[in-house]
Formats: sequence, structure tokens, C-alpha cells
Amino acid sequence: MWTPIFALLCLAIATPARAADGSERLIAILNGEKVGYLNATTTDDRIEVDFHIDENGRGQKTKESIVLGPDGLPHSWSIKGNAWVGAPVDETFAWSTFQARWNSLNDQGVAAVSGPHLYLANDASPYALGLYLKALLAAPDHILPAWPSGSVRAERVRDTQIPVEGGDQPVSVWALWGLDVTPTFVLADASNRFRGTLNAFFLVIPEEWAGAAAMLKDLAASLDVQAAREFTRKTVHRWDVPVYLRNVRVFDPVTGVLSAPTTVVTFRGVITAIGGDLAPPAEAVSIDGEGGTVLPGLFDVHVHIGAWDGPLHVAAGVTTVRDMGNDNARLLDLVQEFDGGRILGPRVIRSGFLEGRSPYSAHAGIVVDNLADGLAAVRWYAARGYWQLKIYNSARPEWVPALATEAHRLGMRVAGHVPAFSSSERVVREGYDEVTHINQLLLGFIIDTDKEDTRTPFRFTALGERAGRLDLHGESFQRMVRLMQERGTAHDPTLSLFYAQLLARPGQLTPATAPWADHMPGPVERGLKVATLDMKPDQDAAYRASAQRLLEAVKLLHDAGVRILPGTDYFAGFWLHSELETWQRAGIKPTEILQVATLGCAKYFSLDQQLGTIERGKRADLLLVPGDPTRDVSVIRQVRLVMKDGAVIFPDEVHSAMQIRPFSTRPNVVVPGIAAVKDEKR
Repeated sequence: MWTPIFALLCLAIATPARAADGSERLIAILNGEKVGYLNATTTDDRIEVDFHIDENGRGQKTKESIVLGPDGLPHSWSIKGNAWVGAPVDETFAWSTFQARWNSLNDQGVAAVSGPHLYLANDASPYALGLYLKALLAAPDHILPAWPSGSVRAERVRDTQIPVEGGDQPVSVWALWGLDVTPTFVLADASNRFRGTLNAFFLVIPEEWAGAAAMLKDLAASLDVQAAREFTRKTVHRWDVPVYLRNVRVFDPVTGVLSAPTTVVTFRGVITAIGGDLAPPAEAVSIDGEGGTVLPGLFDVHVHIGAWDGPLHVAAGVTTVRDMGNDNARLLDLVQEFDGGRILGPRVIRSGFLEGRSPYSAHAGIVVDNLADGLAAVRWYAARGYWQLKIYNSARPEWVPALATEAHRLGMRVAGHVPAFSSSERVVREGYDEVTHINQLLLGFIIDTDKEDTRTPFRFTALGERAGRLDLHGESFQRMVRLMQERGTAHDPTLSLFYAQLLARPGQLTPATAPWADHMPGPVERGLKVATLDMKPDQDAAYRASAQRLLEAVKLLHDAGVRILPGTDYFAGFWLHSELETWQRAGIKPTEILQVATLGCAKYFSLDQQLGTIERGKRADLLLVPGDPTRDVSVIRQVRLVMKDGAVIFPDEVHSAMQIRPFSTRPNVVVPGIAAVKDEKR
């Protein structure tokens, strides 16, 4: 699924020295394999850019024409083509002596010129970062105001050398702040010429740097870890004394009710006492919950986690996640950082991603050509403690029974997408314990699975065009419901993602993004007001009907006793709240939603002896919210405090440090004098 991470990945670019004819050729690399290119040609002050990505049947495909002014900044900019999942792109920018004007399918704007500015194009290719860096390095303090809003700052963070043909090339690493909630790392040579951008997931680099791709990815990961460790030291509070969380009501997922006002005591990561008459001693930390509600830590069962997702998850009250596919080596290292408390992040349940090789392959986890290699991959994952196998789109349907049998033999569960030319009913009969994504569950009932290929954006557009006509009470779908009931098959619908995708229109927020978009930095908020799919105007009614049918399908499954699980596959933290709100919009009761997102998930992952309820002896994973979330689940957006294994996080502090406007204020905290206890920050 498309995520904001991939939007940033599309900005990961390097600009090599131009050839004599003014051309520059770059390649995009994901998981060691080429997935696209960027070609740029400069003639005098004009730059023509051709950007093309093919990854998992998707990818941005745009052409740009840029004219630079005497100051080296873009004074004219035209971008046309298609965005990551197919939505059309048509964006222009023009800067005259007195006025700057921009226009796209999503917004329009005009501003008076008052000195140098950067225009932050919404749909630019990665080439834009080279232009941004050049301007920032020439600006005082490396800061420039930006259109439509905000500012961008460059900070030098490391000097290193890149091994390339002809000898090592010295470079400096710069962090660009203001493009997103986290830094974007770029490279410049000794003369401050832009030489690349680093991202631990994805690289777009000069062709001549292909041999250094692994080194560049490792460098990006180390920069992420370094920055995230420093962020953690500043935002995580650890007190080696009992912590008394007073005047709170505790949500009990077993009964679905709130307690009378009480006190919850924790010490060294464990809940040690609960009672209304517990007064904090002088040496303890005392926190006044002001009548708010304490809930067990939330679960997000569908993420692809990176270092900077960790703080966003925890600040949202998400203390446990399931990673559904990643760079395997990087994920194992990142889990150690989270578990060791060096980087703020949730505990991670790992899924082993297995894809078949095709022109539409996703390049994550392990990609195989044949069943024998697929079985070897299952054994590799099992030996490293992965909880489940995740099968993806280009795996051959005939492989599924053998892969599932081997995974089950080794104690792993099996989940995933439905391979192309198969169906959800077939994969459940052949061994799936869980079907991932509502579109993957429904497509087999609305397409011709023998002829129509779901490895392209068709798997999204077909959902929009046809799902509204699906009879959920017809025999074919009801047969699937009975099958899931009989076999205990779970479903991770990522409902809010598809609901929002089908309702996304140019220049508008969706019901899933509207509650939080205006808290984001300007470029992020602007990027949320876009269409995702290439939907024609006469398809609007069909897409809206299909969005409603998704809600009805999930409600039907829930009412039938099929286990549904809260997953996101999108913006860390905030989207879990959107997912639960979308379940509520579907008609599921808030109490039932909270039960599933806490104890229900803990039981599913066999963690209910440690997590899922607020009880003495369990892990101190909890969140404090104002009011009563059993009446309206959206209350959880206002998280005031989170504990993860006893470490205390104040969401307002985390969000402010990431240029996000806070959703709440922290409670009153009384910490003993420095002589009695030290507020330790690793």
C-alpha cells in the first residue's frame, strides 16, 4: 500500500555531474533491485525531467519542465503525469517580479514576492531536492521561507566518503527540515554541490553509484538511528521509583466498563497496584489524571515500520505493532533498538514477507522465482523467530498450499494478499489463517479471477467501480463468511485506508484525514488533499457506493463473529485512530472497538498474560485520555500520557518536536527533588 514513507522515498535523489550534453541519468533502487529511473537534461536555464517508477504495479510517472531565474531558483515549473497509484498530476508554478502563483488539480494560490522563497511542489520528482539544497546552502543560516507555507532548513550532520570508481569521494550529509515531520538526508560534495539523498528504504542515485547502493542504504539507516536516539533522549522519561497515576478511571476490556476513580501504580515497567485509596509516598512520582480514562496500550496489526515511525506510534498510544514486511536485516536491527529503549518505539511482532518474481513484484522481504526458494525463505523466517508468513501478489497461486503447510509445520501463521488469479476463498481453503486488506477479501467476488490481474492499480480501481454492487447477503459472500467462521480465519481490513482512498478527491480531505490534517506541517497537510486513483467524474457515485459497502462488509463480518483486527498500512499513529473511528462509522460500538484494539489483539498474538488489561503484574503499557472513549472512540486522539514498559511519554512533547501541533496537554506531574530521584533520559 502507498504510504507517506513512499512519498518521501520519491524525494530520495542524487544529482551527478552533467554529461557534456547536459544530461543526467539516475536509477531507482529498492531492496537491491532497480525499479525506475530519473533522466534530466539541462539547456541553458531550462531543465527537463523524466521520472518513472515501477514498484508493486505502481509508481510515479511524471515529466517536468523547470526554468531557473537569475537567482538559481525555479521561476517556472510544470509537472504532468500520474502519481503513485495512478491519480493524474497537472501542476504549474510561475514567479514574476511581484507575484508567485501556483495551480494544481488539488489547490491554487498566489503570494506577493518578498525576497527568496522555495516553492515546495506537491508532485515534483526527486530532482526538486537538488534545487532546494542549492538555494538553502546559499541562504543565511541555511533557512528559506517556502510557498505555499512554512520554511525549510538545512543542517550539516556528518562528513563521510562514498566509494566510487576512481576513488572515494568526500561528501557532507545535510538534513533538510520542514518538508515532513522527520528529516530528509542529502549529500553535498566539498564545493557544496548536491550529490544525493539518503533513505534507508529506497535509493535513487546516479548510475555510476550503483555499486555503492548497499553502503548508502546502511549510511541512511545509521543516520536515522543516530537522530532517533537523540530524539529519544530528549522525549522519554524514566523514573526508577514508583509512579502513581491518580484520579483515573480504568477501562476493563473484559467487561467493557470503566472503573470508579482510582490510582494505578507502576514500577520498573510493571503494574504493581490498583486502588482508590493509594496515596503516593514522598519518594514517588505523582501524576494527576484529572478524571480521565486509562486504557491498555493499543495494537496496530499492519505497519511497515521505520525508526521515525516509532515515536509517532507510541505518542498515539500504540505500544505494540505487527510489521507486515520490511527490509529484513534492517527490521531485526530496529527491533533491538526499540526493545533496548535506545529508540522510542513499540514492541514489534514480525511477519516474513514473501513475494514471487514478476514485472509487478514488490521489492521487500524475500522475492523468489520458484517454490523451492519460497520454502527456503519460510525456513529462514522461522529460524529467526518471525510470527507469521505473509504471502504477496506475485506469488504463484499453486505455491500457497505447500508454503502454508511448511509455515504451519514450523509454528508460524499464514496471512497476506491474495495472489493474482486466485481468490480469498481459495487461499483460506489452502491454508491462510488471515486475509489482509478489505480489497483482497472482496476482489474475488467482483472480478474475473481467471483473466483480470490484481498486481496493478486495477486492484484499487476495480474496488471503486464494482464493490458497491456486491451483494453481501448473496450465497457466494455468505459462503465465505461461513468458511471464515468455521476455520477461525481473521481479517485485517485496513478499512480506513480504502475508505479514504475511494473518497479522496482533489483539494479535499477525507473523513479519515480531516480530524488531524491541520495539525501537520504545511507540506504534509497539502499532500493529504489529493486524489489517489485515476477516477473519472462519472464514476463518483460508484466510488461513494463502494466506500459505503466496505463499511457494511466489515460490520457484517464483526457481527458474524469473524475476528477483525485494527491495522493501518499508512501514517504511523494517527491512522490507527482513523481506523478505529472508521469502524465506529461502520456501526461497531466504541466499547467493542476498544476491546478488540487491546485485549482482543493481545489474545490473538498470545500476549494476554503480559498485555491487554490494566492488572497487577502485567506490563506497564497504557495510555491516558480525557473523557470517556467508550462513548466516542475519537477521544483517543487526545492522548495526554503514554507508558510503554513503564517509560513515560507525553504526546504533546513528542509532537511539538516533530513540528506537529499537539492534540492535548500533559497532566500535572510531581517529581521528587533531584536529590531523591533523577529523571533519566537515555
